[in-house]
Amino acid sequence: MSTESSPLLSYRLFRVAGGAEMPGATQEEAPLVVGVGGLASGGPHHDPARQLSTFFGVVVPTVLSMFSIVVFMRIGFVVGHAGFLQSLLMLVVAYLIISLTVLSVCAISTNGAVQAGGAYFMISRTLGPEFGGSIGLMFFLANVCACGVYVLGLVEAILDVFGASGVESPGAKALPQGYLYSFLYGSLILLLCLVVCLVGAQIYSKAAFFIFLVVNIVLVTIFASFFAVSPREVIVSRDGNHSLNASFTGFNISTLRDNMYAMYSRDYTTNNIMSFATVFAVMFNGCTGIMAGSNMSGELKNASSSIPKGTIIALVYTFVIYFLLFFMTSFTCERTLLQGDYGFFRAINVWPPFVLIGIYAASLSASMSNLIGASRILHALAKDDLFGIVLAPAKRVSKGGNPWVAVLYTWALVQLVLLVGKLNTIAGIVTVFYLVAYAAVDLACLALEWASAPNFRPTFQVFSWHTCLLGIVSCLVMMFLISPAGASGSLGLMLLLLGFIHLRSAASSWGYISQALIFHQVRKYLLLLDIRKDHVKFWRPQILLMVANPRGGSQLIKFINHLKKGGLFVLGHVEIGDLDTMPSDPIQAHYNFWLSLVDKLNVKAFVDLTLSPSVRQGTQHLLRITGLGGMKPNTLVLGFYDNCVPEDYFLQDPAFSQARENDEFGVDLTALQAHFPSVREGESQRALSPAEYVAIISDAVKMHKNVCLARYFHLLEKELPSSSSKRRVEGYYIDVWPLNLLRPDTPTYVDICSLFLLQMACILTMVSSWKAARLRIFLCVESGDVGWVSKEEKLKELLTKLRIKAAIKTVTWDQVVALHGHQQADGEAQGNEGPPSGAAPLSQVPPGKEAREAFLNAATFRVTDEYLTSVNSLLLRQGGQTAVRFLYLPRPPADISQYQRYLEQLEILTTGLGPTLLIHGLTPVTCTEL
Repeated sequence: MSTESSPLLSYRLFRVAGGAEMPGATQEEAPLVVGVGGLASGGPHHDPARQLSTFFGVVVPTVLSMFSIVVFMRIGFVVGHAGFLQSLLMLVVAYLIISLTVLSVCAISTNGAVQAGGAYFMISRTLGPEFGGSIGLMFFLANVCACGVYVLGLVEAILDVFGASGVESPGAKALPQGYLYSFLYGSLILLLCLVVCLVGAQIYSKAAFFIFLVVNIVLVTIFASFFAVSPREVIVSRDGNHSLNASFTGFNISTLRDNMYAMYSRDYTTNNIMSFATVFAVMFNGCTGIMAGSNMSGELKNASSSIPKGTIIALVYTFVIYFLLFFMTSFTCERTLLQGDYGFFRAINVWPPFVLIGIYAASLSASMSNLIGASRILHALAKDDLFGIVLAPAKRVSKGGNPWVAVLYTWALVQLVLLVGKLNTIAGIVTVFYLVAYAAVDLACLALEWASAPNFRPTFQVFSWHTCLLGIVSCLVMMFLISPAGASGSLGLMLLLLGFIHLRSAASSWGYISQALIFHQVRKYLLLLDIRKDHVKFWRPQILLMVANPRGGSQLIKFINHLKKGGLFVLGHVEIGDLDTMPSDPIQAHYNFWLSLVDKLNVKAFVDLTLSPSVRQGTQHLLRITGLGGMKPNTLVLGFYDNCVPEDYFLQDPAFSQARENDEFGVDLTALQAHFPSVREGESQRALSPAEYVAIISDAVKMHKNVCLARYFHLLEKELPSSSSKRRVEGYYIDVWPLNLLRPDTPTYVDICSLFLLQMACILTMVSSWKAARLRIFLCVESGDVGWVSKEEKLKELLTKLRIKAAIKTVTWDQVVALHGHQQADGEAQGNEGPPSGAAPLSQVPPGKEAREAFLNAATFRVTDEYLTSVNSLLLRQGGQTAVRFLYLPRPPADISQYQRYLEQLEILTTGLGPTLLIHGLTPVTCTEL
């Protein structure tokens, strides 16, 4: 448990090397969070795997991924079909879309320490394991397929020149062609990439830097060729059968004018007519490498600083290069050349092999970048145990921190991709998968911004929720623009993976952004929930159920969960103790056990615990402070105070006795069983006296809370059949006795308490599992009462107005009433010292507190055990199987000395009745108006 001496910053800021304590720190004062980087007990800690700088770890791989083969082979395609103006528009829009995602990446990466996994780590630590795992796996597959695409593209580029049908002289055509040969060449190239990646990130960064230099040298020769090469005619071959002449004009205004506007025609490689959407999709494919540097987050010296700086530098650099290439190409090359030969850079270069070297180098670097990036994502997924034993071996790393098993996994999957051969369809899906990941990063940043959590304060401030939202929308639009089928399939796959991970994965300790968002919104709506606007039409029970020991009260907890009707349901518990005599509050450590209990019982309830010298004071505290704003308890439910020995529910429910898995939040079954004490045995000592129990009822009434006393609910499960859902209660009755049976001299059926009884019983029948039960309302009459028919009609009319479907059963209770009258006469004959037997009914008592209290005391005194036993027999004699009884609970006597007698009367009245709810209602709850 943290103390005021514990570190306040708890996000991977400290590491205690070798488990040693910090000098001068006690156990409580020691840092609680172990992380990467930061301060150690003896000095700064250096992770051997983190050695790459911003330039080598982010700029180089991101630039190479964003160039790939597109910069050499698709410039002519884009400008030739779309013209300079639309090409420039496509470039700006494409970079605007990815820039919005880059802003989100920069914001998230500068808000804390970023570990291995790149985009997966950012998404999972923000949106949770479900989103992170599903999108992380899709991002991994996208990198795997992209690696295969680049390898096969490199093979095709080599065979186009040196293959049997290549364009070089016959002497250079030394490479045989065919499906198996292409697979062999691709496997050899992939093996080279595997060797580089197995050695580690350092050799990869050196190889990537060398390729980076080669690609940039080639780009310099291309730019130089625009100035150095004189105008010339270029022969463009078509299918080896015919050719046509096209011109490289050098810088010429008329050429720029001709290339200014779009002229979409047929693509000679696919024979399809091009459009703005198809050309833009090809253009955008070359911009989807912005996460290459983020994927290396586990090898960066300072990922939080390197990722934003390096990614922005790479973004600006590639934008400038693409813009200059578009401009110079439009200024110097005729449209016929651009549309007829997408590899025209070779024909106009000062030394044509330079371009071939650039194409091969760019393809090789993209292949290596995707292979090592995918392996890092897979390693991060494996460490988080989201896919179980399948990815468990991928956790292994070398002494230098290289996840070599994850590299082998990735290499094997790319080999499978190479078996497919042509990947035109997969290439589109790869881009869609990338866009899903980008949209998820934007969503993560948007959620953090909307949650307004105080700990979300990134050092990179050039973003807002508007940029995040626009980034999400842009990525979704691009997905469906590139491949509608692929976009739909990728979203469906994401939902399937999300559901799978949600079902199998345990709760994480990463924090849930959903909780922050819910808190933010709930706070807003609670402020709008104004108790001054309450209306009886929209009343619902908001229940505080006091639980002494859930081992014996779990059935009641489940029953009250049915009775809440979408209202507030709080489990309250009072720990006896005095905080002044304790070193710390013991209550806080108990919440996890109670919340685990709520999960296992599958009830929708809150938990509120308190520490108090007595149960009565604790209940008062909870009645006053439980809830917030307009969501505060209006009804107190107590278990009945009797000598019944409760049964241990934990021994009956398999969720408590046979569960194999531990609780998601760290509470195992053994700890849960041990936390709650065994059920009391017989006359064992209690923490509550009978007088204190009745005093709690009296306190609740004084605080204007409705009160329910529940008895025999441990028998509820036994009395109902074991069949499921509605059939359990079919043929059973819910009996309501709206008359105050302890005060038969107040025979009214329409007071507030009686209507409250009807409302609660009606609510129970509205629950799906209780709909099959039939509601019965009992009307007690005397045989000599000529007005009983009118009473029944009035009750029917009342039920009709209240829209309550119930059968009215008339019960003659002459013998019961006679006992009550007989005891009063006996009391007078014996010169009882009690109040006069002829006291007026409650409705006729003069107004005033003293007169009302005198009546209640007198009423308690007059009722005898013989009368109560007779009432109890009357209740038991009613036909049919009764599931639950609702009885009228009279107000406790004002005289404290009468509390014991009051409780005895309730016990005699309800003895042997089965599940019974004694209810005293104080608030109007029914309405006949629309």
